[in-house]
Amino acid sequence: MVAEKPAGTSSNNPLEQFVLLAKSAKGAACVELIKQVLEAPGVHVFGELLDMPNIAELQNGPNSIYFDTLNLFAYGTYKEYLASKDKLLELTPVQIKKLQHLTIVTLATKNKCIPYSLLLKELDIKNVRDLEDLIIEAIYADIIHGKLDQKNSQLEVDYAIGRDIRPADVGIIISTLQEWCDSCEAVLSCVETQIHRANAEKNRKNKHKEAIELEIQNIKKSLKTQQAQQQAAMDSDEAMAVDPPEIGFDKGKKPAKSKGRGSGKFWQKS
Repeated sequence: MVAEKPAGTSSNNPLEQFVLLAKSAKGAACVELIKQVLEAPGVHVFGELLDMPNIAELQNGPNSIYFDTLNLFAYGTYKEYLASKDKLLELTPVQIKKLQHLTIVTLATKNKCIPYSLLLKELDIKNVRDLEDLIIEAIYADIIHGKLDQKNSQLEVDYAIGRDIRPADVGIIISTLQEWCDSCEAVLSCVETQIHRANAEKNRKNKHKEAIELEIQNIKKSLKTQQAQQQAAMDSDEAMAVDPPEIGFDKGKKPAKSKGRGSGKFWQKS
């Protein structure tokens, strides 16, 4: 089951108006501001608001419960809320759903395929039907992109919004990014090495090919020379067979007389 990103989502920052209000809000006004921002649609990061001086003042005062609840929405999960429920605000259904959506985002940062069993446990939901409805709402709210793999009972996440980062986690993130950079450099070095090897092998094969082609040309030339020599020899033999050489005589010399019979003498009978 695939759920697509809805069209026409807003690109404005809905938290900005609350940050501006927090500059002048004091005491009860800050408390009311926190209540509103926890229910405001489209607001899923709160770190900038937590850093506002007027909001930070609530941390150690009688209204610390509001600051702690806002801090939970910035960094925590629904399971953490249930574990510290007596120290936090009692959430409305809208606030509960938002915190559950943020919990899915946190789980998605650890595993892109989240089993239904884990989601049911972390979100404190009793049946799969309610879980899938919650996930579909998160997708249509543009909080996550993905699909419901009902056959394997899991959520496959393609994208999830970013959440606020705890100051204590910055070092871990830096370390992770450094490891990623080191891995990229190692891969790049390996690729460059393979390129050099491929180029060297290509040059070797080209030289070998050129040597073979040169040898072939030399063999062809040698064969042509041999054929020309053989043809010349054959032509010479044929010429000698057709026109044999004449027997010559020296001038001034008479042919020798034959001896014996036919020598030129005649005998008379007695």
